[in-house]
Amino acid sequence: MKTAFSLSLILLLLGNLSATGQTILELGEKIDHIVSDKDAIVGISISGNNGRDTLSLNGGRRFPMQSVFKFHIGVAMLSAIDRGTFAIDQKIKIKKKELLPGIYSPIRDAYPNGVTLTIGEILDYTIAQSDNVGCDVLLKLLGGPEEVESYFIQNGFQDISIKINEEVMQSNWELQFQNWTTPLAATQVLHEVYENKRRLLSPSSHRFIWDTMRGTSTGAKRLRGLLPDATVVAHKTGWSGMNADTGVTAAVNNIGIVFLPDGRHYIISVFVTDSTEDLNTNERMIAEISKAAWDHFTQQK
Repeated sequence: MKTAFSLSLILLLLGNLSATGQTILELGEKIDHIVSDKDAIVGISISGNNGRDTLSLNGGRRFPMQSVFKFHIGVAMLSAIDRGTFAIDQKIKIKKKELLPGIYSPIRDAYPNGVTLTIGEILDYTIAQSDNVGCDVLLKLLGGPEEVESYFIQNGFQDISIKINEEVMQSNWELQFQNWTTPLAATQVLHEVYENKRRLLSPSSHRFIWDTMRGTSTGAKRLRGLLPDATVVAHKTGWSGMNADTGVTAAVNNIGIVFLPDGRHYIISVFVTDSTEDLNTNERMIAEISKAAWDHFTQQK
């Protein structure tokens, strides 16, 4: 591992002891064992048992979001729909020239000559399938990436930077680092949007975003990779690919909410950066962290 995490992890855990104190420490030890031999920097934030059990590793460090920011875009767009700026069934024409080559896009693959879709359909493509064309269409409608960042800042969130769209981000390796968050901030956003105590979203928009997140088809080997098949996970992934010149992967990410068999849930955000490991190793690491968290929370009452 590129940095010795054991001491910092234990210190963070000691500040979050609950009635299950030793158990959360044991979870931390398991996670430390999972990441300690990897040539990567790992950021983790986990919150469960109604916030009584929390754990973070590099929780305040900035990590490139990659496609994780599509969840944030979805929240901002649904909030704009709630304000009456747009409508979920509003039709948007996506022109052939907007179907950029060389980037991941199920929309382009399905409609190579362009298509008219509703905003709801574009949101589903963007969040559940991580479509890059859909992402940039939504950002254009909203007024650009910094309008999404502004939405979160205005609502009291910190440690979120959204400066560029997918087209720009994928044109230059170094630019991806302009879109970043911390693991703690990612978990806070998930928590507040899901709990919705501040009514960030209307009931219909709240249902839409979480139904869409539950339908995410990417990242099958990450948070949900080692969990029981029937487990419901509402999540969003991000991935940079590997830099061919350096052999370094800047981002293998997965944030989400994992629902337990008894109806409880926990929130987990895992970011991997500066990794010389291959994709299978990075994804397996996320899966093992998620399974350790699952084992911990399923044992709690």
